[in-house]
Amino acid sequence: MIKVFSHWLHLKTVLRIVIDFIFPVTCVLLAVFLIGHRGQESIQSVVIYAVIFALAMIVFNASLGLYQRSHGRTIMQTRARAVLSLYLSVPLAYGVFALLSIADADHELLLVSGLTALFGTLAHRVYTMHNRTGTMMEHRVLIFGAGPEAESVSKVLKRSDPDIQIVGFYPSPTDTEICIPGQQVLPRAQSLSDTAYALNVHEIIIAVRERRGGILPLRELLDCKLSGVKVLDLASYFERALGQIRLDSLRIGWLIFGEGFRQGWQRTLVKRLFDIVAASILLLLALPLMLVTALLIVLEDGFPVFYRQERVGLNGRLFHVVKFRSMRKDAESDGKPRWATANDDRTTRVGRIIRKLRIDELPQLYSVLTGDMSLVGPRPERPYFVDQLTREIPFYAVRHSVKPGVTGWAQVSYPYGASVDDSIQKLQYDLYYVKNHTLFLDIVILCETVVVVLTGKGAQ
Repeated sequence: MIKVFSHWLHLKTVLRIVIDFIFPVTCVLLAVFLIGHRGQESIQSVVIYAVIFALAMIVFNASLGLYQRSHGRTIMQTRARAVLSLYLSVPLAYGVFALLSIADADHELLLVSGLTALFGTLAHRVYTMHNRTGTMMEHRVLIFGAGPEAESVSKVLKRSDPDIQIVGFYPSPTDTEICIPGQQVLPRAQSLSDTAYALNVHEIIIAVRERRGGILPLRELLDCKLSGVKVLDLASYFERALGQIRLDSLRIGWLIFGEGFRQGWQRTLVKRLFDIVAASILLLLALPLMLVTALLIVLEDGFPVFYRQERVGLNGRLFHVVKFRSMRKDAESDGKPRWATANDDRTTRVGRIIRKLRIDELPQLYSVLTGDMSLVGPRPERPYFVDQLTREIPFYAVRHSVKPGVTGWAQVSYPYGASVDDSIQKLQYDLYYVKNHTLFLDIVILCETVVVVLTGKGAQ
């Protein structure tokens, strides 16, 4: 894992993006040299064409989820996404090529080279997503602990990263409840540092809850770190591996003294400018779809087309969110707020469609322009639920330190929440966003949002 603009990315993901950029550019430039043209102006135009083409393809692939390192798709589903990326990229290749003036060059050869690179890259992407890498990418991990926390870390490791090899579990002195099979528990005959050295370990994860009273072998852990072995606690591990800050391994001191949670004026200014530009463009593009949606709502269930509802925003300030009405007019006739659930009988036929495609969220772009919301941020909740969740979930109010968003890290990482337990899971992703939010992470989330819309993931 490497950190890019405060967001953790898997090394394989970075390598895939780099390859997807270099391969098309190289193919197009090789075609130019095969043509034999040496004009400086023409070469510059070709380079611009190749770079735009490669970057656009990366955006398409990211938006279709082809860079996700953990997924439950079959190879046929991945192939379908690759074909869709191909369909999107081919018209773009022709369009960009037509706009650039490349004199004295074989246009047909350049196009064929670019499209060949595109096809080859997508074929390679499908192959690598469903085939394990060799031992060169293998990451050897030793887990300190053999109790419930170690078992939890083990399950996450096996599920989230097939390139990780757990070499064993080194029990701590307080592990009274051993949850790991005996053959995987390492003997304490050797010190932790000697064990790590003998097993050629790359990383040690501290998977114990209690750390007081000399439980951790601090000197040995320091020796491991000085010899190049990474040492991570539970909170840091889950943040890096899952993109969440786990409440069960979180301490207030880690929040206070750790990195992140910066809300400087520079970040606020960049985020606001990005919100205004992006929301304006999206509103213009979505206007025809919004008009059709409004007409369908009126035809099925009459007016009103929109509904306004009080939500909790930045620093606990109340505001009214505007969305397309997807439920019957008497959905809460008893006046008691209720969670939306799967197959909710209060939803209209048009409502089910627009909720599945997230079209009902589009009017919130107006709230982005007014400054009540951001394009990306935690989902705004109703005051009734906020009061309940704040009482029951520690650190819940931390999510209100940034503006709520139309989409967010929790929305693209976890299905729609309809209970307190779901809210706990989503809060862990919200805390990660509050801690690490940057323009780069916002763009990643917007690309992931496209995947959610296309697949209908988590819709209610």
